[in-house]
Amino acid sequence: MTQDLNTPCGIYLDNNATTRIAPEVLEVMARHGATSFANPGSRHWAGRKARQALDEARESLAAILGAHPDEVVFTSGGTESNNMAVFGFAQGPPAIVAHTFAEHPSVAEPCHVLRDRGWRLHELAVDDDGLLRPDQYRALPWSELRLVSVILAHNETGVIQDVAPLAALCREQGVPFHTDAVQAVGKIPINFHRLGASSMSLGAHKFHGPRGVGALLVGRDCRLSPTAWGGHQETGRRPGTEAVPLIMGMVRALELFDAERDARRTRLANLRDILQEGLLESCAGAVVNGARAHRLPNTLNIAFPGVDGEALLVSLDLEGVACSLGSTCASGAAEPAAALVAMRLPAEILKSSIRLSLAADTTRAEIDSALSVISRVVRRLRGQG
Repeated sequence: MTQDLNTPCGIYLDNNATTRIAPEVLEVMARHGATSFANPGSRHWAGRKARQALDEARESLAAILGAHPDEVVFTSGGTESNNMAVFGFAQGPPAIVAHTFAEHPSVAEPCHVLRDRGWRLHELAVDDDGLLRPDQYRALPWSELRLVSVILAHNETGVIQDVAPLAALCREQGVPFHTDAVQAVGKIPINFHRLGASSMSLGAHKFHGPRGVGALLVGRDCRLSPTAWGGHQETGRRPGTEAVPLIMGMVRALELFDAERDARRTRLANLRDILQEGLLESCAGAVVNGARAHRLPNTLNIAFPGVDGEALLVSLDLEGVACSLGSTCASGAAEPAAALVAMRLPAEILKSSIRLSLAADTTRAEIDSALSVISRVVRRLRGQG
């Protein structure tokens, strides 16, 4: 069947790309758009009202994520936050930056820019489940390292890294450690100080907040050079008038997660597992990528050998199921997802994998319908009826 683009009647399973804004978030944004509209830097009653809202938002976000309020830098989203971290820490004469091959483009591409400027890149290896291999840490070129960056929870596979040991080693060696937590924040509990990272990025639209807003947490003892100039905002690290209504929406979305985080995680993991087990049972030979690793409760990356992933994506779209072949930021590329390549998966797995990602508003009825549709489409593409 063909979907009417003006009617939201399909099943949306691409929540790692973006989520719907929660109604409570929209209400907060509308209210602050009317009451906190002024420039928080203005020295009058309206500016002070906006500043008060901004300060409260900073304190709330910091409390939920285990940080100090003065460690929160508000940004336009995860991409800007990651760019700020990479370029802000990679200062001085060209040296070495270490990262995994499977980093999100908002980390990988700034690193490639550094390479073009004479820097060297050191690839951190992962195993066939996508997990970092700790045996490589001591052999890193510590004397020349200026930054280590590791994604906390992968947007493609949902695999969650245990970054704390590497972060601790980086601190011991005096090397900044950044973690891209854009897919993790709002899905699993995170404590910035316990992770031990120098900086951590997040973006609101991954957890039912608005697009165009995020944050970079930067440790008090870390020196991060600014990458843009033109204002004193955010302690001089990110110039520009703060978007108070968007920030308030982001914080409200995070508060909603925090209020029900255990129940939400359990519910999402149950729905994900129903979908996963149903597809493994109904589609012979299906393979879950990263199945043995600790994963985000909402993410399922699954391969259907014998089926072309692109053909499957198009067919599911026509049936009203929205999913993904990989990172939206890399859409249009013919190459398989970098995370799967880094796991050294066979070609038949690489070319037949899709990503199904759930959200807080995903229902059991949608999962049951998606299971039926995906199973039927896979059988048809395999010529099994």
